[in-house]
Amino acid sequence: MLLGLSELTVVIPTLNEVKAIGRVLEEVLAVGVPRENVVVVDGGSTDGTVETASSYGVRVVVQEGRGKADAIRTGLKYVGTPYVLVMDGDYTYPAKYIPQLLEALSSGGCDLVIGSRVLGSGSQRALFRFGNRVLTTLFDVLFGIRLRDVLSGMYASRLSDLRGVEFEMRGFSVEAEVVAHFASLGRVCEVPIEYRPRLDPEAKKLRVVHGIRIALDMLRLTWRYNPVFAISALGALLLVPGLALGAWVGYHYFFTGVKYYVKGLVAILMTLVGLLSLAMAVLALYIRRTELRLRRYIGEVVRSLKGGS
Repeated sequence: MLLGLSELTVVIPTLNEVKAIGRVLEEVLAVGVPRENVVVVDGGSTDGTVETASSYGVRVVVQEGRGKADAIRTGLKYVGTPYVLVMDGDYTYPAKYIPQLLEALSSGGCDLVIGSRVLGSGSQRALFRFGNRVLTTLFDVLFGIRLRDVLSGMYASRLSDLRGVEFEMRGFSVEAEVVAHFASLGRVCEVPIEYRPRLDPEAKKLRVVHGIRIALDMLRLTWRYNPVFAISALGALLLVPGLALGAWVGYHYFFTGVKYYVKGLVAILMTLVGLLSLAMAVLALYIRRTELRLRRYIGEVVRSLKGGS
């Protein structure tokens, strides 16, 4: 069953986006989203963003707390429709793709639909594309999923499902947290979209240091959603000192004639524990992927039974 845009609310977090928010709202309203179904959550803008957004007759609310995660959590309180779409207010995400994301959500058996920024070229710097690819690959490995753009700021889901996210990650890691939640509990889909350069390039908020923080937060999320893999991966790190100590002991044994029995035993133990942990980490990933396949299969069976009844 295809959904109408009247069943969808668009939540737009903003912070000093006066140059872009007007164009964003014009596009959102132009695709058919009802004015009363648009919620702009402002995080304390001082450049006139609130006044500009209010002039379009949409709901504008003051964010509770700080950061994008708190902005989304605040916005969800004002959503009265079954479905919700989150998108940035910097005019980089074309609103024309909103109907496509909603269609994939309603007809594709998806729990979360991401607008993956893979169409077009030239809108993202090479360093940005490389960093996004590295972080997405890291996420894919950690969570046993295959995505093309885990950090997209445009995604849609059922309101009840999105409210289940804890929104504990700070800064730009909130998208990774959202996808981690759905990757562990449901099916994540992607719709290819374009990505435009910011209207004000100097206002770009993402930096290299943020990429490092996002990677660390992904590891934290692994501890929450796949602790067996996280613990096993930590244990596998013993391979590094184990092999290094073993090489040192071996060098002295063969070339200097000095025999370090205790250190050699320690090296063997660390190496064996590291290998065993590495095997358990790989097994944990395969078990997770099997679990996700079973969830999807069961979900398809349930949907087919409901459709036939």
